[in-house]
Amino acid sequence: MNTPGASVGLFPPSFEPDYVSHAVKPYLLGSQSVGERPALPLIDLVLSKENAAPPHFWGMLYDGWAPNPEEEGVTVFIQGYEERGPDNERKKIYCSATTPDLYAAKYGEKVRGFLTRLFDGSKAGKPLMREYYADYFDLYWDLHLGVTGADVPKEVRQIGTSFTAVLGHWFPTEEIVHENFMRVRELRPFLREWIDRRVQAVIDREIPDPEGTFVHYWLKNGGGGEHFRRKDIVFECFHNFLAFSQWGNMLYRTMSRLETSGGDPAARSWFTRTMADAPDRAEGAFTPLDRYVMELFRTISPNPGSMSTVEAVRGLAPGSLSVVTPHPATSRDPLHWQNPDDFDPDRYRTAPTSADNDEKKSHQAGLARCPFPPAPFTVEDGRRAELTNSAYGAVYGVVDGTPYPVCDTAGYAPFGFGYRRCAGEQLTTEFLKEVLRTVWRDGIEFHHLGLEHPERIPVSPRTVIDDDIGFGFAAA
Repeated sequence: MNTPGASVGLFPPSFEPDYVSHAVKPYLLGSQSVGERPALPLIDLVLSKENAAPPHFWGMLYDGWAPNPEEEGVTVFIQGYEERGPDNERKKIYCSATTPDLYAAKYGEKVRGFLTRLFDGSKAGKPLMREYYADYFDLYWDLHLGVTGADVPKEVRQIGTSFTAVLGHWFPTEEIVHENFMRVRELRPFLREWIDRRVQAVIDREIPDPEGTFVHYWLKNGGGGEHFRRKDIVFECFHNFLAFSQWGNMLYRTMSRLETSGGDPAARSWFTRTMADAPDRAEGAFTPLDRYVMELFRTISPNPGSMSTVEAVRGLAPGSLSVVTPHPATSRDPLHWQNPDDFDPDRYRTAPTSADNDEKKSHQAGLARCPFPPAPFTVEDGRRAELTNSAYGAVYGVVDGTPYPVCDTAGYAPFGFGYRRCAGEQLTTEFLKEVLRTVWRDGIEFHHLGLEHPERIPVSPRTVIDDDIGFGFAAA
């Protein structure tokens, strides 16, 4: 894993002046403060998401090296609450495409096909993360736009790989970051035009199953309005390279926990107990497999924190600062959990959910009013469904009268807090559940390969892993 400060210093003179001015310099001059751990599952609106991104990243997202949301689009992940429409509407439109009912009906088969290819017997004994990324972008674009295989141009595959390389290696003084950063800038116009054409193909129903794409639901439920414009849909499809990087990171960390000769004995024991006894049985808000995966996320925390911008004064000059609300420290805070360092999925049997946290609960917590009154957003995609929120702002779906809540306590932090929770949380949870079902069903075991020089593979922000874990099959 990369560590802060590892690559700060001199950089090659071949770096372009624009890159030095707009990527290297902001990084070297920038700073982040680590904020406090929330005592409620709530982030103050003073800590804004508006332009809350590492300053050296803007050149990967926008042509002019600076935010230009009006002309080039924007993602909800870097948009302030006040810019999202009434009652967090933009977030609810995004989440309308990632609800668990859609995973079961529309996305699950795509994920299962991907995992069948990943865990094919011909790949046993090989470093698995290289195999994962060989097929990952087919799944990525199939979920977003219904496109896969030869219909995904090589330039589109390359920009995804380069974006992930920048995320992982992170430090803009490194040549590998510079090379991939500039490749992203070179290819982004092509990608933007290609995505826009594929969005039109979804509209025109020129793909076999438009309802099997995120874009279909963003189009239907955004209605072409100002809070989810077509250019924003294009931007979300691109920016999700960052959001979906959690999938690869969690796969690798989970394999490490379940690895046969080392790993985490408690995680392995709980995995056997969970899968051997009706893992998908309905038990309150969460199934046994839900609880197991949630505990993996709590103890692994693939995302180190939620970045915010906050107004500040330096001397006499107004400005802004970056603040990170930490996820791992909050998820393991003894203020919230008994034995927080123990691996114990049963802790979620009594944890409050977004469906539980209403105005009454907010009053019991000592608040004079509900910070985020429930504001249902009814979808227009043909389902009998709505997106609503808890008293603390956490968005969740209600489909055919059945709520699909998230764990809404400050002690469960891997996806953020309140109105700021990751919009892809439930989809990411469903992906990892599918991985574990496949591992159990097929008798898959993970092993360290003992490679002398394993390949170094970037998987998520500031994280480059040794591709040294493979799989085999348990003896019959």
